[in-house]
Amino acid sequence: MRLHEYEAKEVFKKCGIPVPEGKVAFSSEEAVRVAKEVGLPLVIKAQVFVGGRGKAGGVKFAKNLKEVEEISDKILKMDIKGYKVEGVLVEKRLNIEKELYLGMTIEGSAGKPAVIVSSEGGVEIEETARNYPQRISSIQVNVFKGLKSYEARFLVKKLGLKGERLFKVSNILYNLGNLYRNYDALIAEVNPLVITTEGEIFAADAVLQVDDSSLFRHPELQAKAIERIPDELEREAKNVGVTYVNLDGDIGLICSGAGLGMATMDMVRRKAKPANFLETGGGMTKELMAGALRVVMKKKNIRAVFINVYGGINPIHEGAKGVVEVIKEDKIKVPIVAKALGNRQEETWGILEEGGVKVVKESRTSKAIEELFRILKERE
Repeated sequence: MRLHEYEAKEVFKKCGIPVPEGKVAFSSEEAVRVAKEVGLPLVIKAQVFVGGRGKAGGVKFAKNLKEVEEISDKILKMDIKGYKVEGVLVEKRLNIEKELYLGMTIEGSAGKPAVIVSSEGGVEIEETARNYPQRISSIQVNVFKGLKSYEARFLVKKLGLKGERLFKVSNILYNLGNLYRNYDALIAEVNPLVITTEGEIFAADAVLQVDDSSLFRHPELQAKAIERIPDELEREAKNVGVTYVNLDGDIGLICSGAGLGMATMDMVRRKAKPANFLETGGGMTKELMAGALRVVMKKKNIRAVFINVYGGINPIHEGAKGVVEVIKEDKIKVPIVAKALGNRQEETWGILEEGGVKVVKESRTSKAIEELFRILKERE
């Protein structure tokens, strides 16, 4: 989950990283109110989940309230690389003396967090790596111990800072390391970290991306992640605990893994269009399977449902109880065909058949799909 800049800055501030004074606004009128509170001059920045907003005209400076209103109104109507601007951050403009880069991410080849610093802030770190690799320094960090204060000082010294500036920037980098660890981040980035002509230091921009798998540890972020899912059924599926992607077909699918789900979709496509992709993961329960079937059935014009699950780590007999419960309570009339193999499969078959599900006991998914379309043809 990626946070908007204003949300990331709220986290940064909480973790001891100084940020410029400012607030988010969702209308030009609100932007003017914020401007009066913060004071001129200001920078107005589009809040959108995509890079390159500055080049697209999504970052502008305002010297007076009229400019604040006009610029905010224009940015709020923008579409940047297919993403609609969701708000504007109205923030105090800084008098910049020097720009630096601080960041943490996962070093893929080593499977460890890496801390990266550069004396070239304000540009993409990839561009700096191509053009000025000598201006970048990095170290890998012990995943269990996190970034140490002496490691932060070691890196910041390489930026050529001394005295109070060395102390302040080292402390910011150390706090960024703690934030990265405590928030289960994939990326935590300050670009640029600005040293002002007055000698103050601020995170002028903030990027924070949190691992989706850890959101249960951060309920305040988890709620935001679900709210941001635009599709209603996909949002409901997230609350149920399954992965769902809404498609344009009429054959509902429920599978117990992503690979199995994609293979099943490919086979269904030979004769029809899947209505969705849905995979339950490895934590199948009666309630989860019932919720999954209800999400699938909420889509209009569903002609049939195909269930394809394996009982390796999944208790498929419990999932079968959820399916049958929904069939009875919701009075589902469309045909449901299931292929369920693995532990306690005979018990699973019995539960499903008693509930009116056509169970295919073949090991090949293609045979089960053939049976699905045979049933549909009979109903035409």
